[in-house]
Amino acid sequence: MNTLNNTQTPEAGEDDDAVRRFVEHFAQLLTEAGMPRMASRAFACLLAEDAGRLTAAELADRLQASPAAVSGAVRYLTQAGLAVRGREPGARRDHYRLHDDVWVEMYLHRSALLRRWEQAMAEGAELIGTDRPAGRRIEETREFFAFLQEELPAAMQRWRERRTAARGT
Repeated sequence: MNTLNNTQTPEAGEDDDAVRRFVEHFAQLLTEAGMPRMASRAFACLLAEDAGRLTAAELADRLQASPAAVSGAVRYLTQAGLAVRGREPGARRDHYRLHDDVWVEMYLHRSALLRRWEQAMAEGAELIGTDRPAGRRIEETREFFAFLQEELPAAMQRWRERRTAARGT
């Protein structure tokens, strides 16, 4: 199991350092893209975890973060549809794992956002009028959002087919 602490063998410690560097680097990229910092770190940590799931206490330990910060992070991830909370039969603690198809899930959740943005752009273009430069920019933005909505389902299907072919299943 990957961990972010250095309490194991030297080889494991080197692996832990590599995992820690990856987690912090990818978390920084996610944060730059707009995800809250602690949620970014928790997401990257779950992504890099061999077991595929961690408890909140394990996340706090690996990220050297407070339980309250981790609680807010996993709440964000579950509400955003990026992580799932579960519990093993007989276990006392919940664990968190990423969706099996996390990137598809992320983009499917974005589809609703794209619909709302497209509607806002349609309203803006109507209010401002497409005979003005600003109205034309708004209308082009609406068209872009509509295009993405049309293309995303086919792109997600092609991804699933590609993944299935790569796995040989």
